[in-house]
Amino acid sequence: MRYITQHISKLPHYYSVVPKEIINFATFLNQNRKNMKAFVFPGQGAQFVGMGKDLYENSALAKELFEKANDILGYRITDIMFEGTDEDLRQTKVTQPAVFLHSVISALCMGDDFKPEMTAGHSLGEFSALVAAGALSFEDGLKLVYARAMAMQKACEAQPSTMAAIIALPDEKVEEICEAISKEGEVVVAANYNCPGQIVISGSIEGINKACEQMKAAGAKRALPLKVGGAFHSPLMNPAKVELEAAINATEIHTPKCPVYQNVDALPHTNPAEIKANLVAQLTASVRWTQTVKNMVADGADDFTECGPGAVLQGLIKKIDGSVNAHGIA
Repeated sequence: MRYITQHISKLPHYYSVVPKEIINFATFLNQNRKNMKAFVFPGQGAQFVGMGKDLYENSALAKELFEKANDILGYRITDIMFEGTDEDLRQTKVTQPAVFLHSVISALCMGDDFKPEMTAGHSLGEFSALVAAGALSFEDGLKLVYARAMAMQKACEAQPSTMAAIIALPDEKVEEICEAISKEGEVVVAANYNCPGQIVISGSIEGINKACEQMKAAGAKRALPLKVGGAFHSPLMNPAKVELEAAINATEIHTPKCPVYQNVDALPHTNPAEIKANLVAQLTASVRWTQTVKNMVADGADDFTECGPGAVLQGLIKKIDGSVNAHGIA
């Protein structure tokens, strides 16, 4: 049926032999596959001092949820979010719950305007997307994010590592260089497929330094080391994976009210068991954001709303497919 909806309108000379009912049904399906609303949620790196303060001060629901978060975490994360320093916010154990809270509370405060037909999140944002879609409760989502952050923080401290952004080099070339350096004994992998011409690599400090040199020699416009705490979405996060898996398996995940496109395979999921497995795998697997957005568009999304701090995802979405509408919360 997807073949009919995608191709029948391109074959006008077949109209005389294809039953009118099939043509009308294909048109109906096409019309109903379009104009779908997608909500997307950012990951670590989108944070800024003052994030969420307006929500807290102007919405009773937001204030209630922020205070609930303070109680769950056992410290006033709102003080760091609203009045802290950039350095405070850059700590993985603070950044992840802070971005999660801003993102989820932003969505929940939309009220009747929040009607997702599909959701997705970049890395950490996948947890926000699952809460927004009803697969995780607000409380369980926050607890998992905090457990993830603490496990990743410990992994970062155990083995210094880093990431780098590679600009304007084909995916295949980036992967080839990463594989070659990995065979030499270093850890280097493609961690985030953000948009065409932008990949973030992750690995050991020595491996990333070598990779950046080789990427530039191969024609990359830029190869920029990032100010991050560690090699996220790489095998160096394996120590954190064991701890996170236990927390995820102990958490109840419900069938979401709409499909959630997950990072590891860029596909829509509604099965709780699949969602759990993908959340565990995500910690050491690549974030396939480019393919995720392409799949969401192919499945009918033409309006993307980014919920959370910053506008990074809006920019990436427009680079992936300039025909769709990508914006923040109005």
